[in-house]
Amino acid sequence: MEMKPLVRISVYTLLIVFGLFWLFPVLWVVLSAFKTNTDLYSFPPSLFPKTVTFEHFIDAFDKGNFGAYFINSTIVTVSSTLLLLLINSMAGFALAKYRFKGDTFLLVGFISTLMIPLEVIMIPIFKVISFLGLYNNLLSIIIPPAATPTGVFLLRQYLLSVPDELLEAARIDGASEWRIYSRIILPVCKPILAVLAIFSFMWRWDDFLWPLIGISDPSLYTIQLALSNFIGEFNVDWGSLLAMSVITMIPVLVVFLMFQRYFVSGMVTSGMK
Repeated sequence: MEMKPLVRISVYTLLIVFGLFWLFPVLWVVLSAFKTNTDLYSFPPSLFPKTVTFEHFIDAFDKGNFGAYFINSTIVTVSSTLLLLLINSMAGFALAKYRFKGDTFLLVGFISTLMIPLEVIMIPIFKVISFLGLYNNLLSIIIPPAATPTGVFLLRQYLLSVPDELLEAARIDGASEWRIYSRIILPVCKPILAVLAIFSFMWRWDDFLWPLIGISDPSLYTIQLALSNFIGEFNVDWGSLLAMSVITMIPVLVVFLMFQRYFVSGMVTSGMK
């Protein structure tokens, strides 16, 4: 049923107001990053900078070695996301299209782990990476989150909509299981893989707790750990902190814009048979 013009205008106006309300803190951070120290600490505070400056960005890269931390975060986030997409797509394919003894129990086991917070399993995971000699290595924060129950469940639900006859026809033509996976399953899963790529990128890029546990060498710090360095015991370098916070927003925004056309369709169809 089509909405009346007055109702439509009211709804759009309300959405715009809520959108601006949500964006205001982000806008404040972005504009404050270009303020001088005098403008930052002036009272009453102003939204727009009186004098635009890039000194905070320059100081963060020169004094804070932020470029190295940015590279570390990029390596960790991209590697972990690619590994997550590979492992979760394989697991989702197996649970959706193969029938074996205990498959339902395995699926329930995967889903039940959603209720277990990271804080509960941090010590066992830390012991495992220490035993494997991965402590204080970027692999310690790349490998542990490589398989997620959320990703396995979404992919399994999405692949239930793929007709079994399509896979059987490929097998009759002589296609191997790996060829079916790479030539049929992965192309079909593009929307839901895009959704998982966005989620994984945000999770890994914004992760602070696990890198804090798995990394102790400052040269291997990720961006989130580096941001905490701008907070001292007695003072906070607000200018550099705001500047680097703005830069950390850019990669996530770029990834979302790249995959946004798949996002809605992937989320909608992941729960359909």
